[in-house]
Amino acid sequence: MSITKYLSIVLILFCCAFLFSCKKFLDEKQNQSLVIPQTVQDLQSLLDNWYEINRNLPGAGETSSDDFFLKLSDWNFRPEYIKRTYAWQNDYLFETGSNNEWAVSYKSANIANTVLYYSDKIDISPNDESLLNNAKGTALFIRGISYLQVAWIWAEAYDESDAGSKLGIPLRLTPDFNTLSTRSTLKETYQQVLKDLKNAATLLPDEVTHVIRPSKSAAYGWIARTYLSMRNYDSAWLYSNKYLSSHSTLINFNTLNPLSNSPLEEFNKEVIYHSVLNNKVGASRARIDTLLYSSYNENDLRKSVFFRGNSDGTHRFKGSYVGLNDPGEWFNGIATDEMFLVRSECYARKGDIANALLDLNTLLVTRWKNNGTWANFTAGTASEAIDIILTERRKELLLRGLRWIDIKRLNKEGRNIILKRVLEPNNFMLQPNDFRYALPIPEDVIAISGMLQNPR
Repeated sequence: MSITKYLSIVLILFCCAFLFSCKKFLDEKQNQSLVIPQTVQDLQSLLDNWYEINRNLPGAGETSSDDFFLKLSDWNFRPEYIKRTYAWQNDYLFETGSNNEWAVSYKSANIANTVLYYSDKIDISPNDESLLNNAKGTALFIRGISYLQVAWIWAEAYDESDAGSKLGIPLRLTPDFNTLSTRSTLKETYQQVLKDLKNAATLLPDEVTHVIRPSKSAAYGWIARTYLSMRNYDSAWLYSNKYLSSHSTLINFNTLNPLSNSPLEEFNKEVIYHSVLNNKVGASRARIDTLLYSSYNENDLRKSVFFRGNSDGTHRFKGSYVGLNDPGEWFNGIATDEMFLVRSECYARKGDIANALLDLNTLLVTRWKNNGTWANFTAGTASEAIDIILTERRKELLLRGLRWIDIKRLNKEGRNIILKRVLEPNNFMLQPNDFRYALPIPEDVIAISGMLQNPR
């Protein structure tokens, strides 16, 4: 089937589905009070949709990254779009319709937009003001992190020198589906993300009843992530420091059972905001990169806490912060170990080697066997310290949805990270700063909206 014919069929099916859903809506929901939020509790219930908001974040960056590999036999039995994503193909990397990762990200943003739209239209009592602020802050937080992750996957790495002319993402700021989607610039994208997250931080509480809801510190963590991905290290330091000023507790891995298939508890004491990546590869198929696994010292408890052996001599990951709920899921929320690594890297980039290594060693001593073998990391220069910190960052934060954007930002600095796939008889390679680091927007979205596709 030709691409033109394929896209025509997609467009027809979309229109038919849209018209049918409109008719069904008009037939079943004559009374708008049945569908329009009336109270602040209604708004909060939209935001507490655990599956849509917390458990379905885009994982295409991890599929495209280098923390794991697929054996040819496993790759052959994956859906075609997963196979194409893993091999960095130019097009058709996503399912058509409402279940692909682009659509799911914008669904979360639309929930946030709906809450923000109606938050100014409902009557509240004085006692509900703090509840309304929390709902508005949560909505801004959700929209901010949704758009940041879309930018990490579907846009180029941020560079201040040309961000004003590079393609960003569509920034839909209202729930009006009649508004045509257009792409902002990369600079506008990141400005909107930071605006949302900073405004969220002013409205969210210091503490929450459960970490599936965002707090002020969760917003600080995502702001630190944003600035780090922009290579704005002074601001990343500021917000990681804000986070660590109130949350600095770490898990001592000596207290864990390394033989367990899920040694780390869900909602453990390092987690400040809990969210989970959409893992369409499958935990049993994702074999940890051999060189990455071998880089862990035998006295490093992460080697036994994070990994378990496969029958073929390879290893799979079991160290996700999702606990017994599903050890095959990949955590990508905000946790304290990450913030120590962010602040450590930023200290090193400022030339403050002492504080950089203090943060790094504070983290790593909790990951080391309590057998007298631990020795603090040292470095003679800031450059040497950065190299050590980046190595430990990868070893600590694998499969959290961070590696893809780390590769993109670090290659902007000349790290020359080259990705390879060995799928005999075919081998694939992704060179630094290749256009394919911005994944193609799903073809049905381009056909319907007329937006510009990413260069291939």
